Amino acid sequence: MFSLGQIVYSKKGRDKGGAFIVVDLAGEYLYLADGLQRKLNKPKKKKIIHVQITKDICLEIKEKLESNKHIDDAELRKALMLKKEEEVMALVKR
Repeated sequence: MFSLGQIVYSKKGRDKGGAFIVVDLAGEYLYLADGLQRKLNKPKKKKIIHVQITKDICLEIKEKLESNKHIDDAELRKALMLKKEEEVMALVKR
């Protein structure tokens, strides 16, 4: 269902519509970070029902999170920026 490194969108709260990457899983909660307002050292704790799941997973980030390798906020920002660029390009091609 949910995986580390997966891109999700917030459906509720002040961050509604924002894109985040899942950095930790804990029961019915996800810990989300975007590298900007929610950094890795203080991720957002959000209930699963309050996020919109996507099929997009940042494999490089997932591998680093699973192997406890160092990851920084810039990597999260870059991954989310690339995803946004892909969405824009898909709209332009239509």
